[in-house]
Amino acid sequence: MNFDLTQEQKMVKNMVSEFAEQVIRPRAIEIDKKAEFPKDIFEQMGKLGLLGIPFPEKYGGSGGDTVSYALAVEEIGRVCGSTGLSYAAAVSLGASPLYYYGTEDQKQRFLKPLAKGEALGSFALTEPNAGSDSGATETTAVLDGNDYVINGEKCFITNAGFAEIIIVTAVTKRHKNGRNRISSIVVPTNSAGVKITSNYDKMGVRGSDTAEIVLNNVRVPRENLLGTEHDGHKQFLHTLDGGRISIGALGVGIAQASLEKALSYAKERKQFGRSIGSFQAIQFKLSDMAMEVELARNMVHKAAWLKDKGKSFSKEAAYAKLFATETAFRSANQAIQIHGGYGYMREYEVERYLRDAKLLEIGEGTSEIQRLVIARELGC
Repeated sequence: MNFDLTQEQKMVKNMVSEFAEQVIRPRAIEIDKKAEFPKDIFEQMGKLGLLGIPFPEKYGGSGGDTVSYALAVEEIGRVCGSTGLSYAAAVSLGASPLYYYGTEDQKQRFLKPLAKGEALGSFALTEPNAGSDSGATETTAVLDGNDYVINGEKCFITNAGFAEIIIVTAVTKRHKNGRNRISSIVVPTNSAGVKITSNYDKMGVRGSDTAEIVLNNVRVPRENLLGTEHDGHKQFLHTLDGGRISIGALGVGIAQASLEKALSYAKERKQFGRSIGSFQAIQFKLSDMAMEVELARNMVHKAAWLKDKGKSFSKEAAYAKLFATETAFRSANQAIQIHGGYGYMREYEVERYLRDAKLLEIGEGTSEIQRLVIARELGC
């Protein structure tokens, strides 16, 4: 494979980088401090076509590829982990399942506004008793005439408080062996019986909306079923594979930001009459950070390339997500160490990178789950 970026991919990277530097970076500290979702920034991103990068133009998208999308996530995440996470979730989780599994009518009604940046979507999988064990889903959807009646509770759902639609996973059949058969159903957030609250006080990615959803006898038409009934488990596994590429890209962005801050500080900070970057102890830290960032980026790009080529990418997506997110945490931690006491202060930003990076080792499948995925792909 060829890791050289195409002209179109370079244009996307440069455009998003410029937008991130000029529009998002000046507000990154404030977004984190106030824990407020930057709705106006997302409106601007929508007008630039960023929310539709990997979707065809006939569905309101930009007609780009997964590599271009990963580049965009990295550039946004490099300046603000909160905005990067919400962006990644909006595209990979809120919109992509509609593209993968939606009918033509569903794509026109639901996907098009999301790809054009006129609305946000969300993906409701996690529940209080069903995290890594997604098969333990307790939310139910029962057919009543031509409607599904949905009851249940979802937690830790990104962007739900600002979404117009939510893709809800729910049990639609209980198999005789006790295993749940799960379906995915599109639920407009203005449906009667939908209650969404965003009261979590989080450690990091504080400007990314995270909500709890309660569904109480919510009725949606049967045509809102996404794909085939009882096929939801297979659907969300494929969705999460794609999402792991974007979370890996976000990890690369945070790791790159940590490296840049640490390198700049090491050149400027003087101790014992010379810059601390001239000391071998600091040089080794920076060398390890630079190496890991580049390796993580290459793995993310490989997984994205495989996806674009229609090849199997589950293992590589797990590689990318696992290595890039753990790299992000290590790089942020080393950046704080290089900054010393200053690294502990908000104004130097590296402490925010560490707080933001931690979630990436948990969301979209924990690091432990990624290792299980890899082991299974190896035939263990």
